[in-house]
Amino acid sequence: MAVPLAPRVTVVVPCRDDAPFLEACLGALSNQTRVADRVIVVDNGSTDASAAVARRYGADVITEPVIGIWPAAARGYDEAMADADIIARLDADSRPHPDWVARLVRAFVSDPSLGVLTGGAEFYGGTPLQNLLGERWYVGGGHYWIRKWLGIPLVFGSNFAMRTAVWERVRLRVDRGNPRIHDDLDLTIRLRAPDGVRYDPQLRMPVSARPVQTFSGLSRRVGKVVTTFAASWPEGAPWRRIDTSATASREQTAWAPEADDWAAGYGR
Repeated sequence: MAVPLAPRVTVVVPCRDDAPFLEACLGALSNQTRVADRVIVVDNGSTDASAAVARRYGADVITEPVIGIWPAAARGYDEAMADADIIARLDADSRPHPDWVARLVRAFVSDPSLGVLTGGAEFYGGTPLQNLLGERWYVGGGHYWIRKWLGIPLVFGSNFAMRTAVWERVRLRVDRGNPRIHDDLDLTIRLRAPDGVRYDPQLRMPVSARPVQTFSGLSRRVGKVVTTFAASWPEGAPWRRIDTSATASREQTAWAPEADDWAAGYGR
């Protein structure tokens, strides 16, 4: 029996003036038990040493002049399409565990219906209360309520991977040029059950507690949830999603919907 070829994994890291965090992130990526085939750092107008740090670790540096996380991330995903089977995403302040890429590969190889895999967060750098609130309320609450509203798990921008074919389907549907919205929530809104979106509670990512360390910063990020839904309305409405999912199922898209979108087995 022929052994299927291992999928090619490209990790995309948008970055703007985050050289110290990027150093730790790329160091963790270089120490993976299964290293990524390619790492792309999207330099989003940095004025510090971010690009130099990326090149020192052997990453490909792509420049995106439009400032904003969505323009930068989308540029990276587009670049990754050239030679990747799986596009993975981190932020500059992510510090992946040594088996992160290996877990992603194992999950996608073991389940052909899997189109997008995401996980949770482990906050570092804040007080114990801030870290707990970030994990349980900010990210954990987002997973819970978005799943209730959209019917699929929230794709967490600091910790997810998707098949290249998924990005090919949605890349012109997302609001990729809008720097004032949450890119990961906007991506989630454009996805449907047939895309095979799964959440693995054991796929956890250490990320900086910066988003929850000040009230103004947290308020701004929570406010972007409203802005994101407003920008994509009415596609984010539950009744629209039901109709679209039914149509997609009839058209026999690449990944059939599953009864359970929790992927606990992938983390074992």
